[in-house]
Amino acid sequence: MVSDFGAILLFIIAGLVLMGTMLVLAKWLRPHRPNEEKLTTYESGEDPLGNANIQFNVRFYVVALIFVLFEVELLFLFPWSVVFGNADLIEQTNGRWGWFALAEMTVFVLILVIGLAYAWVKGYLDWVRPQPRIPHIESPVPMDMYQSVNEKYSKK
Repeated sequence: MVSDFGAILLFIIAGLVLMGTMLVLAKWLRPHRPNEEKLTTYESGEDPLGNANIQFNVRFYVVALIFVLFEVELLFLFPWSVVFGNADLIEQTNGRWGWFALAEMTVFVLILVIGLAYAWVKGYLDWVRPQPRIPHIESPVPMDMYQSVNEKYSKK
């Protein structure tokens, strides 16, 4: 007879074996045809141009976060809407349940609308790709000294 912990161990072992089998089977069956297009770097829908040490457009992430925020709002609205019209709760609280639930959800939605208005006013929702600015720094060191150091280390 297998104890409760033994049954859990068997489930864990079976899960690991099944997972390993699926990974090996997938590697064995999938097509492997790399080409230049598949091997290029891909960042948030933008082709990489120039130096990687420039400021990246953060709007992609901000829009994604706002999208997730409103998806979570919908996730909370569905169970609320089911419980909001519960006749038993309304009857037990003499009608105060409906007003309380409505006020609670109104506050929740208003907080989210204020957040959306803030993002809109700040321009986070504008989908204009800004041109990268290459910083220009005034240095007391002459440029030819930089060039000589670069040439010295690029020869190795």
